[in-house]
Amino acid sequence: MLYSYIKTAWRNIKSNKVYSFINITGLAVGMAVAVIIGLWVWDELSFNKDFDHYKRIAVVMQNQTFNGEITSQTAVPFLMADELRKKYGSDFKYVTMSSWTFRHLISSGEKKIYSSGNFFEPQITEMLSLKMREGTRDALQDRHSAIVSVSTAKALFGKNDAINQHIRIDNKFDVIITGVYEDIAYNSDFRDLTFIAPWQLYIDDNNWPEKTSNPWRSNAFQTFVQLADHASMQLVSDKIKDVKLHSVSKEDAAFKPVVFLHPMKDWHLYTSFKNGVITGGRIEYVWLFGIIGLFVLLLACINFMNLSTARSEKRVKEVGIRKAIGSLRIQLVRQFYAESILVAVFAFLLSLLFVQLVLPYFNTVSGKKMAVLWLNPFFWLISIVFILITGLIAGSYPALYLSSFQPVKVLKGTFRAGKLAALPRKFLVVLQFTVSVMLIIGTIVVFRQIQFARNRPVGYNRNGLIVAVMASPDIHNHFDIVRTELKNTNAITEMAESSGPTTYVGEVDNGFEWNGKAPGVQGNFGAVFVSHDFGKTIGWKILEGRDFSRDFETDSSAIILNETAVRFMGLKHPVGETIKWDGKAFHVIGIMKDMVMQSPYDPVFRTVFVLNTGAQDIINMRINPNMSIHDAIAKIEPVFRRYSPSQPFDFEFTDDLYARKFGDEERIGKIAGIFAILAIFISCLGLFGMASFMAEQRTKEIGVRKVLGASVKDLWVMLSKDFVLLVTISLCISSPVSYYFMENWLKKYEYHSEISAWIFGCAALAALLITFLTVSYHSVKAAIANPVKSLRSE
Repeated sequence: MLYSYIKTAWRNIKSNKVYSFINITGLAVGMAVAVIIGLWVWDELSFNKDFDHYKRIAVVMQNQTFNGEITSQTAVPFLMADELRKKYGSDFKYVTMSSWTFRHLISSGEKKIYSSGNFFEPQITEMLSLKMREGTRDALQDRHSAIVSVSTAKALFGKNDAINQHIRIDNKFDVIITGVYEDIAYNSDFRDLTFIAPWQLYIDDNNWPEKTSNPWRSNAFQTFVQLADHASMQLVSDKIKDVKLHSVSKEDAAFKPVVFLHPMKDWHLYTSFKNGVITGGRIEYVWLFGIIGLFVLLLACINFMNLSTARSEKRVKEVGIRKAIGSLRIQLVRQFYAESILVAVFAFLLSLLFVQLVLPYFNTVSGKKMAVLWLNPFFWLISIVFILITGLIAGSYPALYLSSFQPVKVLKGTFRAGKLAALPRKFLVVLQFTVSVMLIIGTIVVFRQIQFARNRPVGYNRNGLIVAVMASPDIHNHFDIVRTELKNTNAITEMAESSGPTTYVGEVDNGFEWNGKAPGVQGNFGAVFVSHDFGKTIGWKILEGRDFSRDFETDSSAIILNETAVRFMGLKHPVGETIKWDGKAFHVIGIMKDMVMQSPYDPVFRTVFVLNTGAQDIINMRINPNMSIHDAIAKIEPVFRRYSPSQPFDFEFTDDLYARKFGDEERIGKIAGIFAILAIFISCLGLFGMASFMAEQRTKEIGVRKVLGASVKDLWVMLSKDFVLLVTISLCISSPVSYYFMENWLKKYEYHSEISAWIFGCAALAALLITFLTVSYHSVKAAIANPVKSLRSE
């Protein structure tokens, strides 16, 4: 019986090649989208799951209250790990302090590379269950040891053995490689961890115990924990909430610090906090794309339903004869389901080909390294279920509808589908275009928001501004000579040092006091340390007062505020005011125009700029606008190599650093745009098939109308207007729904665009134009056909 169903289904597929092609192609595209989104969702949900104990690992976070607003951060004080071990040691298996994962200069002899790494306490190897290729997980016990990933070892030593090799980190840490671990999975928050050095080496070098009089004051480190086997994440989190509050001074206790654990399983998907409570994160995109995938697949299934039911009159006699010779309705239902499942099988095989072809491009757009899970049994089990469900959904309405025909009416020739029979098809067409137009509108809104933020005035000149990260003080020690040489080559117009690039605010601190500060006012300030000529180099604008100058020795205790800081402090005449930072007095010499240094979607952060003559991490250079970038770099590089031979010349354009701030939104916009195009394509396939069928059904009517004098234009309008009406209805539904969802999405950003009416106009115009182009082929073809051929049998 099953063989008979399949054989009959195959014959029907072969006998209607055009409709079969449309069905299989449309369904294949929809299934390909569903598979790709499924792989993306799988990748998102499996983040960090490569670590054996990921359910019991957490990062220690803290909430602090500033002027009634709670902020959440992962940065914690220097003594956090010691305090947790001392007071709550039985609740943890491992507690480890950590710096931050940044790029560092790694050198071995003449070989120099930049590699991302971190300084950890030794327990990190067990906590992350590192897979050691060479050495053991005890390899970090010595303060002059280090372990590296396989890729880093290969980059430094090629095929040679890395164990016991000497390397130098940032031109100041001399260590011996005592272990090599396998590269950490790409879908992990530790994927950039390509080397690990001992925490004690970092602390001793920076003199942290002696450097600060109050080690609980500065939040500059990270603490990771792994719970004991018997411990509960929530109970331990509640237990340690006051660990900092009981240790800080009375002044710092006013910030109401609350310590808590953020589980590793939530690091990737739940990252948004508001007033100390998790409000979401990437999980929202997981749900969004999951829903989009289901809708796009549904569009493909709708095509199958529409074309199958539209062709019902072609198969009424088949149904009538089958019923007349004894076929039961359940048997006919099985037959039609067999057809739809067979189509689903062909479509799925074709979709896998599509997925394999487009996955490299999709990985580039989405920033992933996904692959089809060919060898995963679970993937094939899901695929079989996926094919069956898709086949059943796509074939449900045709199976139930076609099997309901009465054989007497069918064989007498009195069967008529009736006007109401077309209503379900019309409803499905409206649903198709409603989803497609919503995707179009959403894509436009996302990209418009990106452009809105991109075009926001940043308060300085990014064009031609480059930054070079310094891993050694060599350039600083010869700064004036390097600056003079580069200016003499006309490669640059100015050069200055800073503690960070203009796209980043570091050293957030709350130890500021000023005249007129209201009791109870609390607030963090961003601090940037700069050298002379920093303002000239980046092109900031001084609104009041003056810039730092070599002509004033007193500038060693000078400070420049941005507009936001002045407003927060409530200073009416800020220039000349004295501000204390951790007890040290600074005099305000200038007010500069707000610069966008953090998220371009958020308000400018209150920031202070302090002159510092010591070595800084960043060299900022303004390229001479009269010289090409290529020629300027060619002149800058040899000068840097001459005065800093210990590190390669590595630079980045500030424009590129700023563009990265839009990475997530751009990826979401591009992915949504791709899915919108595919949704329109699938919908157009359905319209194309429906238009073909309607033109075929109305061949004689068209012939009669032509004989009676109807023009091609009249016939084209007649055949197209029904589809245009359906699309117009879908526009009326999709517009308010899209507005609701996109307005809520925009509210996540404090600095955002508005949803303009022209967006809906463009989406409507695009949908109507696509509809006209899709149905016009068959409409015009039918309209210009010779009426003699269609009427000769009458």
